[in-house]
Amino acid sequence: MSVVCQSCGACCAYFRVDFSLYELDTEGGPVPASLAVEVNGNTCRMRGTDHVPMRCAALSGQLGKQVGCGIYEWRPSPCREFQQGSDACNRARARHGLPALGDERLY
Repeated sequence: MSVVCQSCGACCAYFRVDFSLYELDTEGGPVPASLAVEVNGNTCRMRGTDHVPMRCAALSGQLGKQVGCGIYEWRPSPCREFQQGSDACNRARARHGLPALGDERLY
């Protein structure tokens, strides 16, 4: 997790995080099943991203100050694929009153 991400967390409190049922630890994947809810027979969603206001159940800390992911090494694929500084990142940051990031991408 980059230094910028550790002081942001906006994406974890803006997007629904849907992923394959097969990413759950009960199905052989890394994501703790206790932190997910079933959407349908094939899809799960991270707890906390399934209602408003959104905030992933694995997120700790204060947005825009200091945050951490309690399951960083076991996070689902949408979280692994999310790119710092992307349009989606900057939309989430704007929603929480944080300035957009430039083209610098620190992974």
